[in-house]
Amino acid sequence: MVILLYNFRHTTIGIGLRIKFIASIFILLWTILLARVYSLSIKSNKYYETLSQKNIIRKDYLPPIRGIITDRHGELLANNRLGFSIKISPHLNNKTNLNRLKENILSIATVFELEYKKLIKEYKTQDSIYNHSLITIVDFIDYDKVIKNYYKFSFNDTIQIVPSIKRFYPNNDNASHVIGYISKASKKDYTSNPTSKITQMIGKSGIEKYYNSYLEGRAGYKKYKVTAFNKEIEEIERKMPDDNHDLMLNIDIRLQRFIHNLFIDKPGAVIVMKTDGEILSAGSFPEYDINMFINGISVEKWDKIRFDFNHPFTNKLVNGLYPPGSIIKMGVALSFLNNNISKYESFNCTGDFYYSDRNFRCWKDKGHKNTNMTKAIKESCDDYFYKGSLRVGINNISDTLIRMGFSQKSGVDLPNEFYGVIPNKEWKKNRYNRSWLVGETLISAIGQGYTLTTPMQVAQYTALLATGLLPKPHFAKSMNGKEIQPELQDVLTINEKKNLPFIRRAMYKVCNEPHGTAINYLHTPGIKLAGKTGTAQVVSIPQSEKKRMKEFELKHFQRSHAWLSVYFPYKNPKYVITILAEHGGHGGHATGAETSKIVNYMKKLGYEF
Repeated sequence: MVILLYNFRHTTIGIGLRIKFIASIFILLWTILLARVYSLSIKSNKYYETLSQKNIIRKDYLPPIRGIITDRHGELLANNRLGFSIKISPHLNNKTNLNRLKENILSIATVFELEYKKLIKEYKTQDSIYNHSLITIVDFIDYDKVIKNYYKFSFNDTIQIVPSIKRFYPNNDNASHVIGYISKASKKDYTSNPTSKITQMIGKSGIEKYYNSYLEGRAGYKKYKVTAFNKEIEEIERKMPDDNHDLMLNIDIRLQRFIHNLFIDKPGAVIVMKTDGEILSAGSFPEYDINMFINGISVEKWDKIRFDFNHPFTNKLVNGLYPPGSIIKMGVALSFLNNNISKYESFNCTGDFYYSDRNFRCWKDKGHKNTNMTKAIKESCDDYFYKGSLRVGINNISDTLIRMGFSQKSGVDLPNEFYGVIPNKEWKKNRYNRSWLVGETLISAIGQGYTLTTPMQVAQYTALLATGLLPKPHFAKSMNGKEIQPELQDVLTINEKKNLPFIRRAMYKVCNEPHGTAINYLHTPGIKLAGKTGTAQVVSIPQSEKKRMKEFELKHFQRSHAWLSVYFPYKNPKYVITILAEHGGHGGHATGAETSKIVNYMKKLGYEF
């Protein structure tokens, strides 16, 4: 009896424990289940609500209209042509809809005389299960061509014809390096400029690139509800694009056309600038038709331009690096005056200067005889600057020229401007890990050797000599009607300012007195110019040559570059003209007639002198 009671009690306790264990598991499972239900129905509600909205609300971006570019008188330099683009619904590239897709594209190709294979390839490239946007297969067709055929596609629910614009440059190749062009944006462009993903276009060169973010404006958007089949049922919100971004340049297209015609088949660069930095005209020659880049360029045409020895794609205004030759002598003369060489001191020029077993020639075989600083600038005596540079040293010369704007960007509003080179001892050590040679000082003093400049730097430097202030060259005149103010830097020392009138007088003699290197080539009745010629060698003359070869005796691409940079009127400087004639030979001979024609044409246009 006792044993039975003991077994019964322990059996009851075991059952109770098992019931409690099972009940605990049951409660735990229900707790987890309820927590999950809470998470799904309460906490995740916001997430799924947002996801649901994305499924029914669509946002389309509205591309802005690119701002137009005009010259200083309002004449169009870059405009927008109205037309249409053609879009097709996505997800037609399957067994069910493929025949319909082919019929649609074939009809578009036939009506608008387009290439069928190219259109269908474009569609298939963009189509994917993740793309729910309409696919653009034609970027632009002229307005008139579309309007007369619009009815043929108006009832096709898979084809949409929407307004579009195309950039147009009415002056074709005139000022091509200044205006630049736009072209299709790349995936790399999308990353750096999100708006280009919407417009599909971006500035690639010139003003179009430099002011791209301003000209392109900001995109708008439209939000609306759609059905499961992507059909619009209700507009929710609309923000219009910000696209009132027009740009007026200082360029005078009348003057630009005149200079363009002067320099057909004459490679080089021309800049006409006010002394405060406003650029009235600028050309890098040869030029090219910028309209050909809007829709793409053939391989044949691309290669023809790309392999042209005169480099039409190079913007020589800011990317052409040339030895300045004698153009630089006024800056070197100021450095002499800064370093205890008197303006009245003379050196005897015999036509040859032997130093360290090398003969450094003057351009004049028989020499200039007794030569002071004024005569050295006026007649461009090399020997004077050889001998003066030995006393002053390359570092002092370099310091003066760099302050005057060389070996640094001018700040002009064009992309990718080059610095140029004004060498000194430290520069050569860093560049070549070699010591500076004294003979290199001599040739640097006449703008040869390592020295390289851009035409824009020479124009800026000429304006500095004319006024005593270093201007920041600029093409932009106004943005949305707001005037761009000139920027002028005071970079000269007190001593240099004191000596500027003396330098200017020497530059006047270059253009107006007997034996001046430009006098025989300038003819500007009633207008006095001051300036400097330069003849910059592109190949060295062997020391075995006892007599310097004449420019006409050299092959074309071995001839020197010709420079002429002037300011005028002499007594009240307002304008600068800088001309570089590639392989033109002597500076005045190759550029004087063109300079005269430009000055006289400006007078005809009514510019005040």
